[in-house]
Amino acid sequence: MTSKLKEMDQLMREAENWAKQAEQWVRQQPLENVYVAIAIVIFTSVFLILFRCFKHSKSNTIVLAGLSGSGKTTLFYQLRDGSSHLGTVTSMEPNIDTFLLNSEAQKKGKVKPVRVVDVPGHSRLRPKLDEFLPQAAGLVFVVDALDFLPNSRATAELSTMNCGRQKEFFLYLYDILIKASVVRKKIPIVIVCNKTDKVTAHSKEFIRKQLEKEIDKLRTSRTAISTADISDEYALGVPGEPFTFTQCHNKVTVAEASSLTGETSQIEQFIRENVKS
Repeated sequence: MTSKLKEMDQLMREAENWAKQAEQWVRQQPLENVYVAIAIVIFTSVFLILFRCFKHSKSNTIVLAGLSGSGKTTLFYQLRDGSSHLGTVTSMEPNIDTFLLNSEAQKKGKVKPVRVVDVPGHSRLRPKLDEFLPQAAGLVFVVDALDFLPNSRATAELSTMNCGRQKEFFLYLYDILIKASVVRKKIPIVIVCNKTDKVTAHSKEFIRKQLEKEIDKLRTSRTAISTADISDEYALGVPGEPFTFTQCHNKVTVAEASSLTGETSQIEQFIRENVKS
């Protein structure tokens, strides 16, 4: 006990000695140097505080987008509850909730909850997407892998309807890819081919190639139609080269899922890559 008190006393004496030396050094410096040193300390402290605030306030929002009927809402429930909630109807308002991914339910307190926003896919409601993009850590764009391209065996009327829906789909994805709010923040996007558990579903590789071809066509036609300077849009791809997702300013990948069977592992991996535990 006595030895510890002696050590404490020695440390106190050394601290007093260092304080006196520091005081003497300050008095020997020109006043301007002292002001500069104080300013540097204040600036460094403010920077560290802001850095910590930014680090801790990183977004945990994941946005689900896509056309009506693609399975977005079912995927939302699978991620949250591990259930497809059969009988859900087309969403007319965004589904918003903050939760632990169902697969991580046993890790409560160890992983960060995710705020998931399911944006309605109806054409009149899609502008709501712009409300959530500034907060997004990532965007999941859902594709119906069963209904991706018109079926050649369908009737002429159904084929025409499907073609219109496909055009609407390509335009929606294209508009997202050129949005300034997406490009400036480099929001990562995963294009999820849903319902791939079905035998007649298209593969994600086939869908990726078709998407790149269609977006290339849109890119060419849009450029030819309008030369206006649109401040909230960015050009896609490399001029003179066929478009690929690797040319995007932000990271764009393609994944598979099944909202009915609950196979959402690739979506969960994307979420955890962008919302750290």
